[in-house]
Amino acid sequence: MPFRSDCPIASALDLVGDRWSLVVIRNLMLGAGSYRDLLMAPEKIATNILSDRLSRLEAAGLLEVTSPRTPGARGGYRLTRAGADLLPVLQTLAIWGENHLPARRKTPDWFLKATPEQVLGQLPTLQPRNVL
Repeated sequence: MPFRSDCPIASALDLVGDRWSLVVIRNLMLGAGSYRDLLMAPEKIATNILSDRLSRLEAAGLLEVTSPRTPGARGGYRLTRAGADLLPVLQTLAIWGENHLPARRKTPDWFLKATPEQVLGQLPTLQPRNVL
């Protein structure tokens, strides 16, 4: 991927600074694992946009496609270590949104206390699997 500059902030935004990428990553962190799971998010991402973001995030090494369980079935998706390491960014954005945007719901404590290791392993402590 061509980057605009060698600035780490600008380069990170080149990867995840669009309207949907961090929402897709958030949903994977919350336990979504299939295309259908990701499509069911309350933000109502269009199918063509979701497909594009999944391809981009895979190419950037932030997620990987899992093998389908049965022949002919679609694979699922899971975060890579690089994708899971975006958790503190999402936690900080959630706190910022609560503090500076009117009428936002409170971020669940379990999400704010989660670690990238928990996200990678989808440990039971991350549940319930719902949106923020």
